[in-house]
Amino acid sequence: MLPGKMGKMLQKAQKAQAKVQEEIAALEMEGSAGGGVVTVVVDGQKNVRDLKISEDVFEEPDAGMISDLVLAAISDAQRRIDDEVEAKMAKLAGQLGLPPGMGL
Repeated sequence: MLPGKMGKMLQKAQKAQAKVQEEIAALEMEGSAGGGVVTVVVDGQKNVRDLKISEDVFEEPDAGMISDLVLAAISDAQRRIDDEVEAKMAKLAGQLGLPPGMGL
């Protein structure tokens, strides 16, 4: 491959990766637990942005159960972020012509 073509390919890859990183930063995913009794929204960096707990949980309060539901909802949202990031990176790898399974 000629040096000029390699440079252009590298620039293309850097631009595509920057775009994907922007998309990831803008992501927000919701996770839930207890059939939607607890919902959490996390961003692309897995920071919790919102937490909602149904009033039903407080009718018979159980601190351990509430904690478990909150943690499960956070884990669900973070897993969804991981899945979305993985899909975006796989798409980027495909656009760049990288072999399947080759990570960025």
